Amino acid sequence: MNSGITKAPVSGQDFSPSAGTCIDVLNIGGIESESIVDGPGFRYTVFVQGCHFRCPGCHNPQLQDFSGGRKMTVNELLRDIKANPLLDGLTLSGGDPFTQAASCAVLAENVRALGLSVITFTGFLWEELLDSGRQDWLRLIEASDIIVDGPFIMALRDIDLHFRGSANQRLIDVRRSLAAGRTVISP
Repeated sequence: MNSGITKAPVSGQDFSPSAGTCIDVLNIGGIESESIVDGPGFRYTVFVQGCHFRCPGCHNPQLQDFSGGRKMTVNELLRDIKANPLLDGLTLSGGDPFTQAASCAVLAENVRALGLSVITFTGFLWEELLDSGRQDWLRLIEASDIIVDGPFIMALRDIDLHFRGSANQRLIDVRRSLAAGRTVISP
């Protein structure tokens, strides 16, 4: 079945920041400072700008274009997160956070150091992320507690699913998956 998704190449294409780009800066399309739909509890959700997947029916099509958005530093985002003691965690959404993996990893590592959880959404499959050989991707994986993987597929859309849009997407428990050497789905 053709899902209509323009598959983003995993190898051969470099999504890392261009020369001279600071990894403490993110190009974001928006922020939801107290989300209850992007993971459990109150979450600070950062919507990164840019996605190669172009999934038909995408919930955030305005975030696909890499030329949109605005620059924010990791420190600015951390200041906002620290200012809200009610937050349970950070959600990295988009766009696709793995297009800005190095910067997202810096933010996620700092948030986890605060004792908060990190959920990262991506159109890539868990196996593609692990097999990519990219150090920035591995760093973001390791800084995440849950990764919601896989492209949105309109034919598999299910509004009853928690924290994802289509039945092919998985909530992967990163710690348990890395320890077990296999994909472990979060309950």
